[in-house]
Formats: sequence, structure tokens, C-alpha cells
Amino acid sequence: MRLGLNVGYAGADMDTTLPLVTHAEQVGIDSVWAAEAYGSDAVTVLAYLAAHTERIGLGTAIMQMPARTPANTAMTAMTLDALSGGRVLLGLGLSGPQVVEGWHGVPYGKPLARTREYVDIVRAAIAREAPLAYEGSQYQIPYQGEDATGLGKPLKSILRPHRPRIPIYLAAIGPRNTRQTAAIADGWLPIFYSPEREHIMLEHLDAGLAEAGRPAEEVDIAASVPVAAGDDIAACRDQLRPFFALYIGGMGARNANFYADLARRYGFEEAADTIQDAFLDGRKDEAAAAVPDAMVDEMALVGPLDRITDRLEAWRASRVGTLLLTTHQPEVLTALAEAR
Repeated sequence: MRLGLNVGYAGADMDTTLPLVTHAEQVGIDSVWAAEAYGSDAVTVLAYLAAHTERIGLGTAIMQMPARTPANTAMTAMTLDALSGGRVLLGLGLSGPQVVEGWHGVPYGKPLARTREYVDIVRAAIAREAPLAYEGSQYQIPYQGEDATGLGKPLKSILRPHRPRIPIYLAAIGPRNTRQTAAIADGWLPIFYSPEREHIMLEHLDAGLAEAGRPAEEVDIAASVPVAAGDDIAACRDQLRPFFALYIGGMGARNANFYADLARRYGFEEAADTIQDAFLDGRKDEAAAAVPDAMVDEMALVGPLDRITDRLEAWRASRVGTLLLTTHQPEVLTALAEAR
């Protein structure tokens, strides 16, 4: 099992992030991943880290598809891949309607069709086998709308890619999105993954693999896991409860929250309802307090280092191929790199 470091919304805080990433590279962590929402972007952070590292993989978890045209994403990925010597892992996702429409000011659209077409176009642009042309329901290249000038023509990138195919990872939680990810992606970026309950999510991944005629080995499961190390297990859990409460309670509307839906599918129906009600009513401390110990223990790594390394056994026994550690503690990276 490979190990990755997820630095999240690192932004311009390189005083703490860069030493952590260089330490990760030194102890043998395989990749570092940066996120974006409606603040710092992922690519600028990774470009900075690429200039200060030599071997570690550079993953976006995730680049928001509605924020960029597919061609722009292909240009960005090719450029960073060339500058880093072929280290890019291209994680893509749709984000949610609140961010897409509320921040980027574009329609959320049809997620399944948008994702499939986006991946097709990015792959074609990077492969550079022919001038880029695409006719889909979400994207048309060259653009052919009523307000088109008629001057657009298929173009081929003037940058020859370092690699003709860059691995594409997709963030997906819902059943249909997960099935499609199995069919079209090189990797899957699930959040709130439970090794004990992975069959609930793998049901849809495996269905997609079967429909596409693909072996499971072709799709790397790169699951994110938050980490809080310390002697006081209860205090470590308390560090992470607000994170779970934010996603289950606040990342979406009451009837449109992917993370709350997943918690319910896992069997935490009552807890999910309590968390969401409290969070949406502005009682965020109560929402965090309602996150069950069992939820944190299954989907995170908490407590003393020996407890955390022991817990690694459950992840090794799962289908996860890459475990993305969300931590700011270098001792965690050292311990898990030695224990894997």
C-alpha cells in the first residue's frame, strides 16, 4: 500500500507545509496532494512544492472541473508534469452546487455527463494524437453555439507532453458517480472511507468495473484519512470531530449533502441527522459533539503512534492502494512509512 500526504487547503502557508513535504519525501511517502475549494488553488501549491522536491508524486485532490475548461486543465497538467519530470497525478472532481454556482458562477449541470466528457477531452488533449475536436452534450470543441464567431478550428497542443497519458483520479461518493469512475478513471478518491464497511462503497465500484470489463487492479483506490496523534485518544478524536461535522453537516443543503448520505449508508443515520440539524441551525459545537467515536475510529487514525500503526493493518487488508494521510505531524509520516 502506497502512502500519500494530503496538505489540504495549504494556500500560501509554506512555512509549515514545505518542511512537512520535504520530510515526507525523505521518509519515503509516495505522493503529496493539495486541495482547493474557494480560496487557494491546488496547482500553484504543487508547482511550488515541485520546485523544492525531487521524487514525490504531485496530486490534485481535487481540481474543480467547473472552474476550468477541459483544455485548460490539460494545459495545466501537461505543464506541471513537464516541469516536475512526470510526477503529476491529476485528481478531478465536480465539487458541489454551492461552490460551483455560488463561487464560480457557472451551472452545476449534469454531473455524470459532464465528468465523462471532461475526462475524454483532457485525455485527448494530452495524448496529442490529433487536433482537438469533440461533440458532446456538455462540451463542443470547437465551440458552435449561437454566439460563435465561426472562426474556431481544431487545434493540437504546441507543448509536447512529458507523458502522453497522465493518471486521472476522480472524486466520487454517490453510487452512479462511483460506477462511472470505475469505468473511465485510473484512480478513485473517496472520502470518509471505512475499511470495515468498504463493501458499501465497493458495491458500486465493482459494478462499474464489471460493466466496463476492467480488472480491479486498473483503478487505484486513493482514500483520504485524517490523522491526529497523541497520548489522549479522546482529545485526538475531539480534534477531528469538527472536520466530520463540517462535511456531514454543512457541505451541502439539508436534502443535498453527499457526505451525510454516505454516513447514513454506513449505518450512522441517527448521528447524521443530528449532526446536520445542529450544524445547519448554527450550533456547530453541538454538531461536532454528535460525531460518534465509532465514526472517527473507523474513518480516521487517532491516538498514540503504536495504536495508529496497529490500525494500519485494517487498511492494508482493504482494497485501498494509496492511503492519503491528512496530518501536520511529521512523526506520523515517519511511523507509518516504517510500518507499512
